[in-house]
Amino acid sequence: MNETVLPCGLRRRLLIAAVAGAGAPLALPARAQSPKFPVRPVRVIAAFAPGGALDLNARIAAQAIQEQLGQPGIVENRAGASGVIGTEFVARATPDGYTLLLGAAGTHGINPVLQKLPYDPVKDFAPVSLVSSVPHVLVVHPSLPVKTLQEFIRFSRANPGLNYASSGTGTIHHLAAEMLRAMTGAQYVHVPYKGAGPAMADVVAGHVPWMSIEFAPAAPMIKAGKLRALALATPKRVPGIELPSAAEAGLPGWEVTNWYAVFAPAGTPPDVVDTLSRAIARGLNSPDAKERLSSLGAIPIGGSPAELAALVQSELARWSKIVKAANVKVD
Repeated sequence: MNETVLPCGLRRRLLIAAVAGAGAPLALPARAQSPKFPVRPVRVIAAFAPGGALDLNARIAAQAIQEQLGQPGIVENRAGASGVIGTEFVARATPDGYTLLLGAAGTHGINPVLQKLPYDPVKDFAPVSLVSSVPHVLVVHPSLPVKTLQEFIRFSRANPGLNYASSGTGTIHHLAAEMLRAMTGAQYVHVPYKGAGPAMADVVAGHVPWMSIEFAPAAPMIKAGKLRALALATPKRVPGIELPSAAEAGLPGWEVTNWYAVFAPAGTPPDVVDTLSRAIARGLNSPDAKERLSSLGAIPIGGSPAELAALVQSELARWSKIVKAANVKVD
């Protein structure tokens, strides 16, 4: 197996623990807290438009802060440039804990290895806490004569040049397919769209035969029989989703999740970061948060700032290898 497509140990550990049922956020050690924080509302900047998975994760984090710390948690959407506008805004904000970012695999793991950005994903941020991860699923149009992941791989090898859809060049949907190509040796043709919605719509219509996409938006089409799901890009089955994992289906190492996490500007006092991290961890344990994340097919994670920092470093290294191997270029 090509080592460059394997996820790092921390990412594997976090996802395996969540899938195995350890969805409860990790316990965090008690530390000295600033008695002065918070004394006013805390803003959570969502770097994408309202209504999507990132926006919902931002609202869950803001609600946790409000319920656990007694000050309003306010979500502010600053969309544009694939998340760059909102992310840069937080990187330049006052590091006092009152302006946070709901970041994701794209803002802190993929965008930085594709292009020069006005922020550094490591130096300009203080990691606070993971919120959740949403697994990808490989879906095909029902007319494709395959019913399992192994059948799909054999069919792809026998029919080089099979088209696949993505939400755009350099997106996680694109890179997920490039991982699959590198691991299987099959040759595919990339058909980029302006968003996951239009891409999936053309797979449903049969114009493009397959794609890798987050499970939640694909679930209604799968249930209606308009898409055929072959496997989740996870190491183990996800509770509540009746699909085999990629490892179970014979392709261990094909693991793709769109994760969501809270970051503060670099220089935010450590005790403030810890206060926020513990509040989010407790909030993720609430039945409401679990139900809302479950509606996305998301796995609640939580965890310490150090674990999030390690994940960002490992994701940057992993996606950098995939981007270089596939020679992915963005304008």
